Amino acid sequence: MVKIAVLKETAAGETRVSASPETVKKYIGLGATVAVEAGAGLSASISDADYAAAGALVETATAVLKNADIILSVQGPDPKALKGMSAGAWLVAGLDPFGQRARVDEYAKTGVEALAMEFMPRITRAQSMDILSSQSNLSGYKAVIEAASVYGRAFPMMMTAAGTVSAAKAFIMGVGVAGLQAIATARRLGAQVSATDVRSATKEQIESLGAKAIFVENVAGIEGEGAGGYATEMSDEYKAAQAELVSSHIAKQDIVITTALIPGRPAPRLISDAQIATMKPGSVIFDLAVAQGGNVEGSKADEIVVKHGVRIIGYTNTPAHLAADTSALFSRNLFNFLSAFWDKEAGKPVLPDDDEITAAIRLTKDGKVVNDRLLA
Repeated sequence: MVKIAVLKETAAGETRVSASPETVKKYIGLGATVAVEAGAGLSASISDADYAAAGALVETATAVLKNADIILSVQGPDPKALKGMSAGAWLVAGLDPFGQRARVDEYAKTGVEALAMEFMPRITRAQSMDILSSQSNLSGYKAVIEAASVYGRAFPMMMTAAGTVSAAKAFIMGVGVAGLQAIATARRLGAQVSATDVRSATKEQIESLGAKAIFVENVAGIEGEGAGGYATEMSDEYKAAQAELVSSHIAKQDIVITTALIPGRPAPRLISDAQIATMKPGSVIFDLAVAQGGNVEGSKADEIVVKHGVRIIGYTNTPAHLAADTSALFSRNLFNFLSAFWDKEAGKPVLPDDDEITAAIRLTKDGKVVNDRLLA
């Protein structure tokens, strides 16, 4: 019987957990044994008793890892802590392969088969396994809620006997999963919303949510979309045109949410100090890319910075601020992945070497780093 180990997160500020009582029951239904490290779910509002009631063994880290065949985690654990597991055990987690390249090498040395869930390809059959999408969705929501909390005025237009309160103007920069949710959330709160992106295909999505699309026009041959639907680095011509457009628009905004990321690269700079200076005092910027260097000049990780009277917020781990919900979705992503490859005869999941998903997420195998993106 395959043993699945669920580890308690050790990274600073990480409140999520990689399995929920719901997914524990489902793993057991597939024929697995599930061991959860004591206290793993407490910060996500899941007690040890909840896991025990679902059928899991709640044990120490050492006992959980002993003879484990599959290790589940939100962030990559310290390779030195991975002791006692079965030979060739799988490590299924968000492993930050580019940012933690040396750690990937250590995983290879321990003999684990490291599977990076953030490398999941953006194909139809992998949508339910995509941790980036599930976590970004709630990050976009949380960014608007936090900005609204810090903003010193109301979001919706209000007509009262004492006069009218004008609606806040919100500008979303980067219209991926997080950006789309930010648009929808700001609209629900009553703001006047506009948005921009380097990918021309997102214009229709922006408008479908009732927001105004702000796009660079007349810069020929630029689509801004790379493999898997992710944004790509843009030309100098486009950057100059975008800076001019943003400068004129951003000065009128009360709330700005930036979400732009390029896989494996530092976050692109979208807002300069000079542009911040044109905004009204009391305005708020939320930089969702602060952990990758930030879209906003002067943003600082896990701090609220005030520049030119504008508050700039940036969380390095925004999903951790909604741990109960993000953990539930993350756990389902992992279960959807493992169950899709579950071999009933073998009693465990089996990854075919020629599968598109396998090739994308497998970082290490047989003591070596094997992922093409890391070896390139």
